[in-house]
Amino acid sequence: MTGPIHGAWIWYELLTTDAVAAKAFYEGVLGWSIAPGSLPPIHYGHIARADGREIGGVLPLTAEMIAQGARPSWIGYIGVEDLDAVLATLTARGGAVVMPRMDIDEGSFALVTDPHGAPFYLMAPRPIGQDGPSVAFSPTAIGSCGWNELHAGNVAADLTFYRELFGWDLAELGTYQVLTRDDVPFGGIMARAPQTLVPGWAFYFRVPDIDAALAALAPHGGTLLRGPTSVPGEDWVITARDPLGAVFSLVGQRAA
Repeated sequence: MTGPIHGAWIWYELLTTDAVAAKAFYEGVLGWSIAPGSLPPIHYGHIARADGREIGGVLPLTAEMIAQGARPSWIGYIGVEDLDAVLATLTARGGAVVMPRMDIDEGSFALVTDPHGAPFYLMAPRPIGQDGPSVAFSPTAIGSCGWNELHAGNVAADLTFYRELFGWDLAELGTYQVLTRDDVPFGGIMARAPQTLVPGWAFYFRVPDIDAALAALAPHGGTLLRGPTSVPGEDWVITARDPLGAVFSLVGQRAA
């Protein structure tokens, strides 16, 4: 991954208790190709779109991780140029470091939360493994994440936190705050609903036909939680739970 990446969503990671079952589910519903991890000790897998470009990974949860509170879920990585500097700014503004900096072949990263507990990764990647910038996020590309939505503990405070950390801008004001980076909308912030137990980021992966994806959910063991709901741009969204318990969302248009 190369190019200016500060404040960009560059990777999405599925934490799961059964990587084989997760592979069958997401390949069946989203059309991804998931290569199970073979290298111990973490057996980290990779998720690719139909064109072969990777957008994320699969992390099998160990008994130790589960004992420490980890659960099936999705989490995103936000790119930075200087990890140590951003970590210092994050903690000074009320964020927390959950897992300190780690250095791997692909770069340096740390698991953090915003001041109200929403988790995400910070990563300073090295330009290896893929040509060109990350395609993990794209507003239009099938198989990428098309929208990142924060269910915030405090909308006003979190807006200030993320804008100071990453330089994000607002496209419009109102109950739903639309975030932009380099004038491109990439997500939004809304107040956490009462049924949402903890603040967190939700990710909307783009599919070519929202009704076809919806029809594939139950046969592959998924559960519909909300939708389909229409959103601007002729898109429809649904929120679902995979067979292992991870919640995710899909965005796409309806076939004519």
